[in-house]
Amino acid sequence: MAKTLKGTIVSNKMAKTVVVKVDDFKKHPRYNRFYRSSKKYKAHDEKGEFHIGDKVMIKEVKPISKDKHFTVIEKI
Repeated sequence: MAKTLKGTIVSNKMAKTVVVKVDDFKKHPRYNRFYRSSKKYKAHDEKGEFHIGDKVMIKEVKPISKDKHFTVIEKI
């Protein structure tokens, strides 16, 4: 089953690629405190229709390039 993630676009300077920052809210296993972490994913944007600041949904697909294995599904 493919992963789907929600995030915010932080860069769209590459051709047909956007960088999406996905925030996560985790609980520390030992100290039982909640903390925020984030990770950036490169996602495929065929038409170049998404811009910085857009909230988007990305889906995992087969590898498109060396470090791009997500594609943008929709704008939220």
